[in-house]
Amino acid sequence: MALDGFNDQTLSRTAMKAELLDAETELKLAYAWRDERDEEALHRLITAYMRLAISMAYKFRRYGAPMNDLIQEAGLGLMKAAEKFDPDRGVRFSTYAVWWIKASIQDHVMRNWSMVRTGSTSSQKSLFFNLRRVQARLEREASARGEQIDRHEMRQAIAIEVGVPLHDVEMMEGRLSGSDFSLNATQSSDDEGREWIETLEDETAQQSARVEQKKDIETLRTWLVKAMSALNERERFIVRERKLRDDPRTLESLGNELGLSKERVRQLEAAAFGKMRKNLEAQSKEVFEFFV
Repeated sequence: MALDGFNDQTLSRTAMKAELLDAETELKLAYAWRDERDEEALHRLITAYMRLAISMAYKFRRYGAPMNDLIQEAGLGLMKAAEKFDPDRGVRFSTYAVWWIKASIQDHVMRNWSMVRTGSTSSQKSLFFNLRRVQARLEREASARGEQIDRHEMRQAIAIEVGVPLHDVEMMEGRLSGSDFSLNATQSSDDEGREWIETLEDETAQQSARVEQKKDIETLRTWLVKAMSALNERERFIVRERKLRDDPRTLESLGNELGLSKERVRQLEAAAFGKMRKNLEAQSKEVFEFFV
């Protein structure tokens, strides 16, 4: 069934007119699609159970997504189910398809609920779709007993009921408590009011800090050049290749290039560092004051 260009009422009316499949016909269609890739069989299977997909989509209306979008997602879930269905399992296609349809709709709802990803784990997903329902039931039960539950006790009860960590309940409560707002919205009804984005702290370095950082880098570079000047050409090459490259080379690769053993390269590297350390110690007062 092509879904583009239909509104939810048209899709519903079309789906209600579709044929009802008995178990034997459903099985034949499933085999024809799986074994022969018979597209006509797939079309009959999808069309027959589109009413099931639409029925499930209507259950998610309260989450604010357009009904036609929910039906589209339900249809995609139905098609995924048809693609993965194994008729040899002895299970009715409708039973198998329910899981795929529900998963497809839930993913769509959560992707579009907020600009911030609302749930990425199974516990967060379970909370998103069950928190309000479980909370309402717990409140009704407490009211029937003549009791009142404070917020902390309620969160603990929800965590136990849904089987999720307490911090997930606290996080999801916050995310479900309000909708997204633009940072470019003004803080007052006055068009000349300050935008919310102007209240955010500028975390970039100030000009003075950037100048100091640049000076420090130049100082460190000067010390490094002086320390390197105490080395011979081969030692400078080893230090540069081992410590100053974004992708440092191994002792073995340097040994192959220089015609030396890996151990000999290691010895030369250690000797070079010793020379550089002595050079820096000669500037000990200046270096010490820099790092204190």
